[in-house]
Amino acid sequence: MFRLTLFRLALLVIPLCAVIVVRARSNEPLTSELSKTVEFRDLTWVEVRTALREGYKTVLVPTGGIEQNGPHMILGKHDYIVGWAADRIAIKVGRTLVAPVISYVPEGDFSPPTGHMRFPGTLGVSDSAFAGVLEGTARSLKAHGFTLICFMGDHGQSQAVQREVAERLSKEWRDANVRVAHIDAYYDDRAQVKRLEAEGETAASIGQHASIIDTSELLAVHPSGVDLGKVAKAGGVSEQPGSSGDPTRSSAERGRSLISMRIEAAAAQIEALRAGK
Repeated sequence: MFRLTLFRLALLVIPLCAVIVVRARSNEPLTSELSKTVEFRDLTWVEVRTALREGYKTVLVPTGGIEQNGPHMILGKHDYIVGWAADRIAIKVGRTLVAPVISYVPEGDFSPPTGHMRFPGTLGVSDSAFAGVLEGTARSLKAHGFTLICFMGDHGQSQAVQREVAERLSKEWRDANVRVAHIDAYYDDRAQVKRLEAEGETAASIGQHASIIDTSELLAVHPSGVDLGKVAKAGGVSEQPGSSGDPTRSSAERGRSLISMRIEAAAAQIEALRAGK
């Protein structure tokens, strides 16, 4: 009888202890190891919090664009290039995470269409809409504890808007020691043009859009997005192809060299910002 009573008592006590343990554990914060991944899209919120606690207070906000890039290159060129570069810049400077690429950027007027909006597939937004997305993204990142927020664009029409938003928010958050920076060194292609000219290219052959530079860069980071055979097929038509220069002179080897120049320049600018320059 005594053994039976003890057995019944154990049946009551064991579940009670389990409840106490569960309740005790529920008061403990969630934890995670520091992830080797730098991209937000591949992290949990707990991993982002861990990174912040480990000093990852810098974040890159890459902006791309969905636009025509001639008959030989896919619409998502900018997204692929800037996303690939952002990851490598983050790793190079250290203690930096990368927000998802912002694809929707200014591309021209809608009615009548101007700029890249003249070509089917291009997706554009107004300057004010783009500025609103940048501001909302920056305010989100500040709320989470990031103190250096870097806009980095692969598209020409994005540059002025990024600069304006960065300057305005940095001024607003000066007392909070939170800075928003426009990483213009990434987009500046003067050094790339100079290198190509040293290799025998001319301004005409280099071009300005869907040209040697960006075609080579996409060949380096996403080769399936380029089909140079389509350039020759478009050569005999009267329609504007949407590209300039001679993209057939592009190569993945050139692309690796050219994009590495962007990475080095952007990394240097970010390191200078961290040093207070």
